[in-house]
Amino acid sequence: MPTINDFLYKGLDIGEISAALSRKESPQMIYQMTGSEKAAFAAQVSLLKQQALIITYTDEQAQKWARDLEAWLPGKNIMLFPTTEWLPFEVFSRSHEITAERIRVLSSLLPFNRETDSETIVVAPVQAIMKKLIRPEKWLIHCILFKVGEQYAVSDLMRLLVEAGYEREETIEGRGQFALRGGILDIAPHDRDPVRIEFFDEEVDSIRIFDLETQKSLESISEVLIVPVQEYVIDTKRQQDLKGEIKARARKAVGRLQRLDRVEAVKRLHKKVEYLENRLNTGILDESIYPYLSLLSEEYVPFFEWLDQDCLVFLDEPLRLKEQLDFQSNQRLTEFTDNLEKGEEFVNPDHLFISFEDLLASGKRPLLGLSNLLREIPGFDPKRVTNMIARPLAGYGKTSILVEEIQRWKSIGYVIALFAGNEEQSQRLGQGLKDRSINASLVRMEDPIIQGGVYIYPLSINQGFELPVSKMVIFSESEIYRRERKHQAKPKKGPKETDILSFSDLKPGDYVVHFYHGIGKFTGIETIEVDGIEKDYFAIRYAGEDKLYVPLDQLQLLQKYLGTEESSTPKLNKLNGNEWNKAKARAQSAVKEMAINLLELYAKREGAVGFAYPEDSHWQKEFEDRFPYEETPDQLQSIMEVKKDMMKSRPMDRLLCGDVGYGKTEVALRAAFKAIISGKQVAVMVPTTILAQQHYNTFRERFMDYPVKIEMLSRFRTAKEQKQIIQSLKDGSLDIVVGTHRLLSEGVSFKDLGLLVVDEEQRFGVAHKEKLKTLKTNVDVLTLSATPIPRTLHMSLVGLRDMSVIMTPPEDRFPVQTFVAEFNADLVRDAIRRELYRGGQVFFVHNRVETLDRVVRLLNLIIPEARCGVVHGQMSESQLEKEMISFLEKEKDILICTTIIETGLDMPNVNTLIVDGADKFGLSQLYQLRGRVGRSNRKAYAYFLYQPQKILTEEAEKRLTTIREFTEFGSGFKIAMRDLEIRGAGNFIGGEQHGHLASIGFSLYVKMLKEAVQQLRGETVEEVAEPVIDIQVKALLPDEYIVDKQIKATLYQRMLGISSEEHLSDFLDELVDRFGNPPDEVENLAKIIRIRMKAKQLGLEQVAQHKQNISLRFAADPGISGEQLMSIAAKFPYPLSFAAGEQGNLELNLRLRVSSIEDIFKAIFKLFDILEEYVMHPAAAARTVSGTV
Repeated sequence: MPTINDFLYKGLDIGEISAALSRKESPQMIYQMTGSEKAAFAAQVSLLKQQALIITYTDEQAQKWARDLEAWLPGKNIMLFPTTEWLPFEVFSRSHEITAERIRVLSSLLPFNRETDSETIVVAPVQAIMKKLIRPEKWLIHCILFKVGEQYAVSDLMRLLVEAGYEREETIEGRGQFALRGGILDIAPHDRDPVRIEFFDEEVDSIRIFDLETQKSLESISEVLIVPVQEYVIDTKRQQDLKGEIKARARKAVGRLQRLDRVEAVKRLHKKVEYLENRLNTGILDESIYPYLSLLSEEYVPFFEWLDQDCLVFLDEPLRLKEQLDFQSNQRLTEFTDNLEKGEEFVNPDHLFISFEDLLASGKRPLLGLSNLLREIPGFDPKRVTNMIARPLAGYGKTSILVEEIQRWKSIGYVIALFAGNEEQSQRLGQGLKDRSINASLVRMEDPIIQGGVYIYPLSINQGFELPVSKMVIFSESEIYRRERKHQAKPKKGPKETDILSFSDLKPGDYVVHFYHGIGKFTGIETIEVDGIEKDYFAIRYAGEDKLYVPLDQLQLLQKYLGTEESSTPKLNKLNGNEWNKAKARAQSAVKEMAINLLELYAKREGAVGFAYPEDSHWQKEFEDRFPYEETPDQLQSIMEVKKDMMKSRPMDRLLCGDVGYGKTEVALRAAFKAIISGKQVAVMVPTTILAQQHYNTFRERFMDYPVKIEMLSRFRTAKEQKQIIQSLKDGSLDIVVGTHRLLSEGVSFKDLGLLVVDEEQRFGVAHKEKLKTLKTNVDVLTLSATPIPRTLHMSLVGLRDMSVIMTPPEDRFPVQTFVAEFNADLVRDAIRRELYRGGQVFFVHNRVETLDRVVRLLNLIIPEARCGVVHGQMSESQLEKEMISFLEKEKDILICTTIIETGLDMPNVNTLIVDGADKFGLSQLYQLRGRVGRSNRKAYAYFLYQPQKILTEEAEKRLTTIREFTEFGSGFKIAMRDLEIRGAGNFIGGEQHGHLASIGFSLYVKMLKEAVQQLRGETVEEVAEPVIDIQVKALLPDEYIVDKQIKATLYQRMLGISSEEHLSDFLDELVDRFGNPPDEVENLAKIIRIRMKAKQLGLEQVAQHKQNISLRFAADPGISGEQLMSIAAKFPYPLSFAAGEQGNLELNLRLRVSSIEDIFKAIFKLFDILEEYVMHPAAAARTVSGTV
């Protein structure tokens, strides 16, 4: 029996077209194709070959093609080759996600990495293949094949890795880095998981895949091919050749400019050549080098040269492709001519770009053009033209209309295929059709189907179509639900949940909090000799240059200082001063008061009686099916929690946290629908008029197909309209109202308010917050916040405040492409033009109000066609509103602003951000600013610019370096995210608590809050003190074993958390894995950790050694009788005495006859084993003494 592919084969005339291909009839033109039938056609034809290349006219089209092909060819290797931007400017750094994706595709096309008998389809926008690439055989020369048992000269490997674009680090934190520690080489390529290669002398002993985040090895492999991290690689010799060519060409250009008396241009050209030489000397091949590669042009070829000779090439809308290539060529020529006169360029890079003629030639590969209309295209002379009779479908939206259409198609004998998106949607659609007497089968692509049948596929395509020849009609979600379905990103490994208070980023100069001594500055780890024994200490400087040395066994008393935004540079406390104890006492009192208030509020809410909503109706399910995205797991969890609250009789009071665009509004929409379906009214309250307008538009769009009356109460309504809205609320004829604090005005009342949604509550004034409390009485309340909340704070308040968190972005978004560069007017102009060319808008951030007018003048000069708007914090609310609305409604192209870009607003059309003076911003500010773009499935760009030739302060240079790491390797995300979380904590606890959080630091504040809540609830607050271990042995991580002090600090901090033998064993395995076999000092450290663990279990507060004497002191009465003590002494091989310590606690003293450290450790562990019988199992021990066991 036939499958859907057989119907497609017949309906898309594949037999005739493939016969023509076998007769070498190329190129062919197939027209009257508009949407997903193009991909269906290409999928069927490409099954004839091992490889296919689809070239589209935009990035967005490429994404659609890739998604359609994944549906038509499940399990096949579909790869998207993305566009990378060519910036012919000096760039300090750029993000590498797109480069990494391109490298992955190139790597998979190498013969070594190809899977046998696996078809590969590459989808590429024409912009992605516009630039020529290095020949594959030349690229392969720069790949390194590692095999277990093979010999390698390590010094040669270092050179080869640097030539291939890798950067050497102490520890790998991101892609494109390598690290060599002793005989262990870690490499993180772009195209695969990082690998750890262990050498025995020069022979590869093992190759292991490891996790970049945990640094732990995962599995062993026998060989690995390491590919370059750059597309363009030049060995040392060719770099010298290129330098010679550049100098020769520059001399000619200088001579020409001198004859024209262009003094400034000559200076610029000399500076340019100097810069290029420096770049080549360091082996860094960025965009600024790219134009000069044309001087080595014989080494560069079009992208299709990486593909098989019989690879099928599909051109999606060839005329559009020609227009794109011609436009880009003309633009390059214009820019080169301008730059030549200014002395900024002297080599025409055009040889490195393909033309439309190159595309048509495709290296003589079989070529098929796919087009909607049949039009004459200069240079394109098809050998065969096919009119493909495929018709697009209209959207239906309502199930009743869809059912009528299905019945009509069925009556004329058509096969009906419904692509419902996923399993759950398919089940729902199947049930919905069954309820209307249509039997539809849920099937896979390989399942047989028959004429006249109705079939549901759990797959997504972008657009439905009809194939009259094979009597088949295919529906996409777009037609079924009358809206375009947006697609969630492929699951990515998200960041592991880590405590934001860890030492993972502790470095000299950071502020720390010591529980007993207060705020100081960490100056580094120092090795100090005490009584002839070397030990590591964390050195902390306090006010007046006092220093405190914290031993490793007291690190639990130390935390990195995290304050509020305003207190990022706190005042240092004095050692042994009273100031710190006073600050702690004040904070303790304030925290207790806050905990009392929270508990009272919680008790009050538990006692209140509200409305209990029924289970979801079928209307609710239908409404939720119309959501145009696939919900993320976080979103589904939040929706479930909100509904569960609404179905209880006590009123809901839930906080929902998640960044803008992460899907909080949809949670609110579903809650609103649930309320309305039960006859209740809904109020949505927001802090600004602009946000009100945005929510109003969203609610109207989502409720469009339902008889729900929605209005907005804000300054955008006339007095007469406001009066009518207030009346409608009172008489119940209005279902949903979206408004600002105007909703809290006198005279505004509801007939039956069921749900109140409050967005960004922390931005309301105190008076408005007080009024809100009265509105919240006995009503379900859902509060939305765009600022993340720290997990530690969240956990400390479990049960007091119902909280849901959405952490995953909901759709298939490109990562924001980030560049760090000197300010350059041409770069700014090109970045803005690129955005405007695709119909987008731009944020230009300049954080000095007094010089904003200069920025306006500059932008008007370099890009006069752009319409600029200006906003800053000194404007009146109405002025600000007017400008923002003008920008939101696309009346302005560029918004020149201070950092006032509103956090709550969703502006998916703004996808380019330019930050002027980026060196003056903090990392978390830049992270948050960057988060304002990239809110759609369009590629977004962020340019962090600093002033040229400016002598940067040490602090600014440090910040730029951090931004570079954050941009290139993603290593700064954790820091930026943590800073934002602290801000979120400040919002959550309220302004009155800010001072206390700043004075004692976040970690101690949260600890106090958690304990206060536990005490008030009558729970036991367990405070288990760490035992003091003082053994006279060198136990540390020596510098020659672990060089990086920051890694060392992290490892020492992690040691504190080791609480079991299994955990310790894992930790030691990790050390061996990452750094090689540990020296004696590390083995001693492991034994000290074992002593600490056992001492804690036994209730000991101290284990101390002085020469041959060892004392063990209990923290409290262990309950050991005199008779049992005698039994312990009898079992122990060395003399043992008992005494009462200073606090009256039991102390055991033993004197050894030997003093080797091994004997000391053995004696301590032997005594622990005996004590364990009595302390851990007292009943068994008692029986032993009495002789009953």
